[in-house]
Amino acid sequence: LPLVIDFWASWCGPCQYMTPIFEQLAKKYEGKVVFGKVNIDESQEIPNRYGIYGVPTFIFFKEGKEINRVIGAVGANNLEAELKKLL
Repeated sequence: LPLVIDFWASWCGPCQYMTPIFEQLAKKYEGKVVFGKVNIDESQEIPNRYGIYGVPTFIFFKEGKEINRVIGAVGANNLEAELKKLL
């Protein structure tokens, strides 16, 4: 299944704005897309591996390869548009 990872931090206001949107989309696309979250303060190896310099950052994977990334509080419509490209 395609995968989207939300790189976030608890101190990040835009991350807090995007959290309920991300969770709502996870429910809507359950069984079609796998959703995951990485707290950049708790796990620094993974964000370093993917060159995460700003949060929130959403990385979209298909067949194990990064397809796209979106940085910032882009809102529900923009994030869902990127999800639809995975399917």
